[in-house]
This record gives sequence, C-alpha cells and structure tokens, in this order.
Amino acid sequence: DCGVPDRQNYGLMRTEFTPEQLQDPGTARANEILRACVHCGFCTATCPTYQVLGDELDSPRGRIYLIKDMLENERVPDDKTVTHIDRCLSCLACMTTCPSGVHYMHLVDHARAYINDNYRRSWDDRALRWILAHLIPYPTRFRLALFAARLVRPIRRVIPDPRLRAMIAMAPRRLPTPSRNDTPQTFPAQARPAKPQDKAQQKTPIRRVALLTGCAQKALNTDINDATIRLLTRLGVEVVIPQGEGCCGSLTHHMGKEGLAHASAARNIRAWSREMDGDGLDAIVINTSGCGTTIKDYGHMFRNDPLAGDAARVAAIAMDVTEVLSQLNLTTSAPEPLRVGYHAACSLQHGQQIKDAPKTLLKNAGFEVVSPADSHLCCGSAGTYNLMQPQISAQLRDRKVATLAAIEPDVIAAGNIGCMMQIGQDNPTPVVHTVELLDWATGGPKPAALKTP
Repeated sequence: DCGVPDRQNYGLMRTEFTPEQLQDPGTARANEILRACVHCGFCTATCPTYQVLGDELDSPRGRIYLIKDMLENERVPDDKTVTHIDRCLSCLACMTTCPSGVHYMHLVDHARAYINDNYRRSWDDRALRWILAHLIPYPTRFRLALFAARLVRPIRRVIPDPRLRAMIAMAPRRLPTPSRNDTPQTFPAQARPAKPQDKAQQKTPIRRVALLTGCAQKALNTDINDATIRLLTRLGVEVVIPQGEGCCGSLTHHMGKEGLAHASAARNIRAWSREMDGDGLDAIVINTSGCGTTIKDYGHMFRNDPLAGDAARVAAIAMDVTEVLSQLNLTTSAPEPLRVGYHAACSLQHGQQIKDAPKTLLKNAGFEVVSPADSHLCCGSAGTYNLMQPQISAQLRDRKVATLAAIEPDVIAAGNIGCMMQIGQDNPTPVVHTVELLDWATGGPKPAALKTP
C-alpha cells in the first residue's frame, strides 16, 4: 500500500516542507509541482509502465507520492523508491493527460538528481551508468563502442546481463561513414526562383539557423543531418554548424547527473549565443526530438545560473525541424505513392506538444499518412531506458511494432533517432526520419532505407 488516496477524493495535495527546505530552488520547485496535483489518477490511463506492470507505484501518481515522501523527510532513498523512479520512461504522456497542469518532468528530474546524490547503487549499476554517460555523448567513443559490440554480437545470447545484451543488440549491423557535414561550417542557402523584381533579394537567405548535429545520431545515422541540411538550404535557409556545440545534455540529465548535463548544456549555450550575437540566428533547429525537449527547457535548468539570460535566449528560439519547415514554403510532390506509418515520438508529442506538423508536412508532400492505435504510448526507447530497463522496454517495443504493423505501412517515419533504432530492430518495414522523406520529395536522394539491397 503506497498510501495513495482514492481517486475520487480530489483535492490539492498538501505538503509539509520547512522554510529551510524551501530555500533550495529544486525543493521549492518540487513543492509547487506537488501542490498542483489533485491525485485524480487520470495519468494512469496513459502511463506506459502502469499499462505494462499494473502497479500503482509505477504510475505518475504513485511516483509523485514516493517523491513527496522522500523529499519532505530528506531521507536516503530506499531501494523501492529508486526502483519505481528508475522505471519511469519520462515519456511525459502524463503531462498531456493531466487536467491540473502538473509539471511532472521537472519533478522527476529533481528526484533523479536527489537519488544520484544520496543513493549508493550496486557496483554493476554504477559501472553501466558511468559507461553510458562517458560513451554515448561522444560520437567517436560511441562509434568505437558500437564497432566492438558488432564483434561480440554472435555470442550475445550467452552474456548473462540482459542490459549488456540490449546494448549489443542496439548496435547496427552496418555503421555509417562519418559525414563531413557534421563539422563546424556554414552551408549557404541555395538560389531560389525569383520574380524579376525580387532578384536582388535572392542573394540574402530568408533565414539563418544553427543545426544541432547531436551526439549518438552522428554515430548511428548520418543521413538525418545530411537530409536536414539539403532540405533547409534548398528552401533558402542558411545553415550553420557552430564551433563548440555538442551533446545537449539530456542523456546525463535524465540519469540525475546534473553536473555532467549542465556542463554539456553550457557549452551549447555559449556556442549558440556567440552566433546569436554575431551574424544572428532565427532559430536553433533540432531534428532529434529528445534533444529538443531538453534544449527548450534550458531556461529552467539554468534559472539560478550566471548563464540564465543566455539560456533563456537559446530556449526561446529552439525549434524542432518540423516547426521550421511548417513556416516555410515547402512545395513538394511524392516521388512514389507510399503509405507512411507515422510514429509520434513521446518527446515530440508530449514533451513539446508537436502533434500535427510532421503529419501535415508528409500529407502535403503527397504521402498517405496513417497512425497506429495507442499512438500516445511510448515505444520503450526513452534515451537510455532500453539499455537500463531492457525487459520493460522490450514489451513496449513489441506492442508498438505490432500496432504499426497492423496499419500495413510501406515505411515508418519518426522524428527521433532513439525511436528509430528501437522500432527498427529486426523490423522488416523500413524506418526513416521524417526529413528524409521530405528531402526526397523536394529533389533529394531516395532514403537509403527504402533502396533495394
């Protein structure tokens, strides 16, 4: 019994933090969030882990009570609390569902940081988290790790740790050649068709944007950034890859490693601020939605930091690539009649509340777009979740793959590399990024995943 009240007993949650506790900004924010909850339980209906496990403590409402008890009493986290918080995907479906506007993301992130600082994990768990935090955000290291994983793939079934087996299974059978487009440089806008009176203006790009090239994506799939650059420059946008940008920090942030996460984010904030103060930026374009959710939250993350002003400026112009494309004159025609199964990444539909733009762009390009049943439920990727919680992740993946297969798509489109890797494992249906299809429809090459081997 977790002490959760009956869901019909609605009312604002009471908290008992002391004035001294509320001097801490993280605790003060947690208090605001907790007091907004009316423990109605609507969140349980859309929580993937509750759907799979059926345990109240594996629902947002249950976790909220565990977090409240842990923070109010300033106690060392116990194994039970850590287990249930570790099982949270941070898919944020609960925030879409919540009628009271409970900002669960900020609450669970603070709880994870508290756990990281106050809980002693087992040696193997600490080792795994250290490896993930020091490999995935660094493309060269990650590429070497993926190459090593490929070598041991034939014997992965005899490896006892399911988390290590999951890491090996994630490694693609073929690693892409590193792209020269991922290094700091500027891609000028292509010349656009002009009316006679507009010719003088065609030398000026309609927008200047910075593109986040990411970390894991650079090692796993170079086609996404290449397609994004081609598509944006074709539409008259100048694209810059700033010196100094790198991992957005989301991976370590969701592991509770605030120091590492903020260091990564600060590097990006400084890099993008230099561009904003120099030749200017109209947007920071992100084509990995998990990164976009974190970058749009930089203002909150750095609210008590000397970088607060620049962090807020960066967050204000951060945009998913489909948001930018929706504002441009994207005239397309599908090269082939394809039935596209659209997978809505949680970080896009729940984290950023971007639901219609990707589908509208694909439909306007001439593709038939269909969505699977229960499209609000997570595929189980969730950053490193599929590596740290492989059993639950596999159940969610199987459910998602089955609902996608039921709509019989020719291709699956998604806006997040993690989802693409998760859904694409041993899936006969090709999986591509939304921008790859839009690039193809506007004159770019056919996505490699659609080409006959």
